[in-house]
Amino acid sequence: MKWFHVGKIVNTHGIRGEVRVISRTDFAEERYKKGNVLYIFMENEPPVEVKVANHRVHKSFDLLTFEGYDNINLVEKFKGAIIKVPESQLQPLAEGEYYFHEIIGSVVVTEDGETIGEVKEILTPGANDVWVVKRKKGSDVLIPYIEDVVKRVDVKNKMITIHVMEGLLDE
Repeated sequence: MKWFHVGKIVNTHGIRGEVRVISRTDFAEERYKKGNVLYIFMENEPPVEVKVANHRVHKSFDLLTFEGYDNINLVEKFKGAIIKVPESQLQPLAEGEYYFHEIIGSVVVTEDGETIGEVKEILTPGANDVWVVKRKKGSDVLIPYIEDVVKRVDVKNKMITIHVMEGLLDE
């Protein structure tokens, strides 16, 4: 079975079984909806299936509680664990939308065919995502996911073609 990383539990929050999650999904509201099933992966342990009881956002974290885990002593062991979902839980996306795993690892090239580097992470600071591209030499490049810059995304071949706007590749 193929699994997809949607978050990491970094700490507990309060004493009522709430966990603090750094989310790795574009669809937190959907993914962490009450009643959804998630899987918690801890080192050297089989995955633990949990059902979301509650979700809220606090500062830059998603706070989750799970059914049957209503105090801190029950969730303490989850610190540092990864939250995943099986491929079967992925929803179809609208045209021009992509899952993180489809973009990360893709090679970024210019319209002239020059290779810039590989997408190593995705930032979600606000109005649009920003793709962090690791170059072979030099500092990382930040590519805004906007129509003027990203011209073609080939998920199957892990290839992204961009239009280089003035200043985009300056170090």
